[in-house]
Amino acid sequence: MYSPENVRKRRFTAAAVAVGTAAAIGAFAVAGTADAAAPTSAAPTSAAADPAADRGPKPTVVLEHGAFADGSSWDGVVAALRRDGYPVVAAANPLRGPASDAAALRSLVDHLKGPVVLVGHSYGGSVISQAAVGEPRVKALVYVAAFLPAPGESALELTDRFPGSTLPGTLDPVPFTGADGSTGTDLYIQQDKFRAQFAADVPADRAALAAAAQRPIAQAALTEKATAAAWETVPSWDIVTTEDLNIPAAAQRFMARRAHARTTEVAASHSVAVSHPDLVAGVIEKAARATR
Repeated sequence: MYSPENVRKRRFTAAAVAVGTAAAIGAFAVAGTADAAAPTSAAPTSAAADPAADRGPKPTVVLEHGAFADGSSWDGVVAALRRDGYPVVAAANPLRGPASDAAALRSLVDHLKGPVVLVGHSYGGSVISQAAVGEPRVKALVYVAAFLPAPGESALELTDRFPGSTLPGTLDPVPFTGADGSTGTDLYIQQDKFRAQFAADVPADRAALAAAAQRPIAQAALTEKATAAAWETVPSWDIVTTEDLNIPAAAQRFMARRAHARTTEVAASHSVAVSHPDLVAGVIEKAARATR
């Protein structure tokens, strides 16, 4: 029944409900803020949880393989990086010489858009060191059981400076003649010695496939001297493989210290990207986050 008294009661009840609802919402909002600010024990494990996710686009990771390998040597690393939202390119390294190989890699980098992280394995380290010079979009360099030559140094010189490499005794030299009539020598690892020399911690069947598919390097590439070193100015990370029979661990440590690289050591063979892909991907992602 309508009356002034009933109207006043309904208005009072509606106001109380509104105040109570607002208080409840406010309490929920405060509780939600407190929960969001509370520290968690779990580290980010995916792109969605990446604390750097709001700092701009993820860089493209360009992977440069070394001698006696091909792009498939990065398969596990590519899978891990893509799972975490990184665009990835596993470049084809011609393995003809640091200058010409760096020019080929630079043409690929110039084609890409946005920031780039360059990753080099073994001889690929010599290539990324030269390819990144003068390219401001290259935000980080990651060396994986790799060479970091200074100007005037060659890969062979750096290997011979420290004892421990057993590579020379496993090589299979193959003479070749180029299209222009020039001659040279390609170097393979003998297939029956490949696993022990290059990939001792890789399953035997996988190592056998890698041995059959290995890309040779021109012998001259290992004696060609570097003309530039991007690690002098570009932030660098380095994975040192302590069970490496190609590049002695002492040589890797020397080059990493000289470059002031953030270094991770692992008891692994030279083929660490195959045997420890998640570790390699993790270091690459640290480099990518640190430079965003």
